[in-house]
Amino acid sequence: MEHRKFLDLPEFLRAGDVLILNNSRVIPARLWGQNARSGGKFELLLLEENVTNDWWAMLRPGKNARVGTRIIIHNGLGEPTALIATVTDVNAEGHRRLNFSGTPDISRELDALGEIPLPPYIERAQPLPDDKNRYQTVFARPAGSVAAPTAGLHFTKAILGEIQSRGVEIGFVTLHVGPGTFQPLKTETLAAHKMHEERFEVGEATVRAVNAAKAAGHRVIAVGTTSMRVLESVAGQNGGKLKAGSGKTGIFIRPPFDFKIVDVLLTNFHLPRSTLLMLVSAFCAPGKTGGRETVLTAYAAAIQERYRFFSYGDAMLIW
Repeated sequence: MEHRKFLDLPEFLRAGDVLILNNSRVIPARLWGQNARSGGKFELLLLEENVTNDWWAMLRPGKNARVGTRIIIHNGLGEPTALIATVTDVNAEGHRRLNFSGTPDISRELDALGEIPLPPYIERAQPLPDDKNRYQTVFARPAGSVAAPTAGLHFTKAILGEIQSRGVEIGFVTLHVGPGTFQPLKTETLAAHKMHEERFEVGEATVRAVNAAKAAGHRVIAVGTTSMRVLESVAGQNGGKLKAGSGKTGIFIRPPFDFKIVDVLLTNFHLPRSTLLMLVSAFCAPGKTGGRETVLTAYAAAIQERYRFFSYGDAMLIW
């Protein structure tokens, strides 16, 4: 175990390695509104777009958002707009399906109306103006996440440039992070836990880079658990090889797990009882069940050294 600065990361990388980043962009997914009939206030968190103006969302208070409820969307000043969200369905998780009217495409209005949905453990009355930049990676491109792929937040353009100068290839996958990723386990057994599915995409350039690296005996470094889940999910369905494509994954990586692609993992420190902590435990002892003890030893050292945990926290490199 070593304690190092993140600026030292390039020292741990080798020419021929491939560094994989999740380039999903966080959307201003938190909206505010009021019941068109009763005037009651609502907080909306958009989760996933089905088609244009048709989204699944979490609403608070959910008990007041029955099918047929019409919600007037407010702007950043708390003033009503011409946009209406109508509840059309409720799923087993209690999420509401919303149909938006008054705009050709609600996703184009989010920058003006929405807030960046910071995790609940960041205790602020409202996001700071700089959160729109800080809670976003410097390489974010396609919009769709409601939470940042936080291991990627450590990177600057300068660090990425230095990594490339050492002969390391940088590739991207997209996994739009949903709130289910961070949900604690509430089941008695791991087998009973159902992961929330998230949309992903893997392009041809990344596939060529990863498969060539594996064939030549070079390493694949996953930045974050989201990148890891995409790579291992796709490889698990294709005989250990990465293939280009898109879809949804609900992969639950837990001990013991046979990793087919990832050789090195960069990840932040995670919440107790989370599937993310179980993924890290699996990676610390591939194919075995003893990784939990290794992870807890590392976490104890991090706590002693007063490391910061979670989204804006520190990271660990595991290989």
